[in-house]
Amino acid sequence: MEQIKYEIQHNPAYASLILNLESDRTVLVEASAMAAMDSHITMKSKVKGGLLKGVKRMLAGESLFINEFTSTGKAGQIYISPGVPGDVQHYYLTSDSALMIQSSGFVASSPTVEIDSKFQGFKGFFSGESLFLLRAIGEGSIWFSSYGAIIEIPVAGEYIVDTGYIVAFEDTLNYNVEVIGGLSFKNLRTGILGGEGLVCRFRGEGKVWVQTRLLYNLLNFLNPFRPIRD
Repeated sequence: MEQIKYEIQHNPAYASLILNLESDRTVLVEASAMAAMDSHITMKSKVKGGLLKGVKRMLAGESLFINEFTSTGKAGQIYISPGVPGDVQHYYLTSDSALMIQSSGFVASSPTVEIDSKFQGFKGFFSGESLFLLRAIGEGSIWFSSYGAIIEIPVAGEYIVDTGYIVAFEDTLNYNVEVIGGLSFKNLRTGILGGEGLVCRFRGEGKVWVQTRLLYNLLNFLNPFRPIRD
């Protein structure tokens, strides 16, 4: 399948995604992410995959609707801006692979890529993250974003990532959420006092993408400066 030509500008702090669509080519974009486009590009809002899958995406932090942009009659260009300042990453899916993405991380994809949510169960509950991950399958391009820069890490064997910094990972990797150093009062106390806690242990071969900043840390930093009414 021919890939969609793209360019990522102003990364990693304020990344903007530019898609160059050939004549009569279509791309799927997260709702409200389109910043600008050529006037002959048409847009349709739809619940891709039906209402049930749309509701599952909404529970995973995404919009119920996905916007479908088509460059009608001739080539066109569309500018896409994620909701938070940070980076944008491209990944090409094949029919024998799948990509797991943090909730609210989806930006855009080829129409041949299917976006669904995957329930994490207690893994998500104890990690302090969303109970859902987005799962991308099919064949084609997908773009995802994060707050802060994105770093790609190849894993061969085992690797540990703080749960809050995970942006995406290939489903060839198995993972377990655990307390750093093992589950015990001593390790739990050490983790809390040291500012660390629950981590994700990946096993196998594949890639993990992590973000360099946490939005919650920024909110905690700004919290003392909030105006308070008497």
